[in-house]
Amino acid sequence: MGALQKVLVVDDGRRAVDRALSAELAELGYASVTASLEAADDVLAMMPRPAAVLLHVPPRDAGGAFRMLSERLREQMRGAGVPVIEVDAAGHQTGAPIDLQSRIGTRVLNEPEF
Repeated sequence: MGALQKVLVVDDGRRAVDRALSAELAELGYASVTASLEAADDVLAMMPRPAAVLLHVPPRDAGGAFRMLSERLREQMRGAGVPVIEVDAAGHQTGAPIDLQSRIGTRVLNEPEF
């Protein structure tokens, strides 16, 4: 089987069932690693090139920390072609995975098995 495309999900640590992006990503065939805002840089440093980075922005982004990380990661990942996608609490259930799949493509679902 081909290697799964890995997606980094950065959130605020509150992972209620109704906010679990990892479950939605798994349904699309992506493996995900979820990290806190504080650990995002360390996880990215140890992770092979992710297929995408999703920032699950909480309703109250204190000081704009998620937005600042998003801007920095977009600049950093641009050369590698890794999309950085912000997902807010209001639109995450329908928009994020669909947007992710359209931006990455369906190659993860079409890889040949060996």
